[in-house]
Amino acid sequence: MSADRETNQDMAHGDTTHTDIAFLLAGAADEVEIGIAPYQAVVRGGRRRRARRWAVASAAALVIAVSTGTLALAGIGNGDEVVQLAIQPPTAEERHVYEPQRSTVAEGTDRRREWWVTIDVWGAPRSEVEAVRQFNAMTESGVKPPYAKIPKNLVGRGFFAVNLVVDDVKRPVMQGEIDRTDGMSGTDLESAAVPLEPDTSGQSGALNRLVIGRVAPTARTVTCTWDDGTTSVARKVPANYARNSTDPVIRPVAGSQAAWFVCLAAEGKGSKSVKVTE
Repeated sequence: MSADRETNQDMAHGDTTHTDIAFLLAGAADEVEIGIAPYQAVVRGGRRRRARRWAVASAAALVIAVSTGTLALAGIGNGDEVVQLAIQPPTAEERHVYEPQRSTVAEGTDRRREWWVTIDVWGAPRSEVEAVRQFNAMTESGVKPPYAKIPKNLVGRGFFAVNLVVDDVKRPVMQGEIDRTDGMSGTDLESAAVPLEPDTSGQSGALNRLVIGRVAPTARTVTCTWDDGTTSVARKVPANYARNSTDPVIRPVAGSQAAWFVCLAAEGKGSKSVKVTE
């Protein structure tokens, strides 16, 4: 009976304790102001946690295979799952090593003759094997870079060739190396002034009515001054601007860091000077 009394007393004491706790919790709940859940704070917290997870995954998973030029991402996933992404370097064909990117920068009609100016940009070979194949392709197309007597000299060098076509007769106007480490800037300008039609009289009396040139991509205007003091101003336009515009323009060219312009003088006028004016 003594044991039973102790047990009953413990149970009574236990009931009292639980009851007291229940009352305390109820009182505390009455003092709490219940409002709308802090949604923005929850979202920000979730974003921070996701950002930390991505940062850790990115730092742990980036692997660069230098010898092959391949970028691989591995180890991002759950459990044993692995995600791999390999980025292969562009091929010679994709870099336009064997066939140039051709852009028509201007066209028009003069004295019932159709004319247009094209620019071919050849990508730089990365090996002597690519250089030999490019040399053969250039030879077949009639292009002869001055430094290409030995094919290996083409390695690491891009090349452009500018041609004027009048009634389907093509004439080379300019050609040169494209050095990606030495781009044009400021008022830099390279140009050539040529007759729209070849002089067939043998006296070299044809006027240089057509001016073709390249400038820095930041150039906004180029002013061509003719021998009678009049001027033509070429203005910067997007690549898809109409090629047969009667106004001279400056436009970007695929494969070239420089922008290109063409000015044509009226009949009876020749080129005097040309410069970047803005």
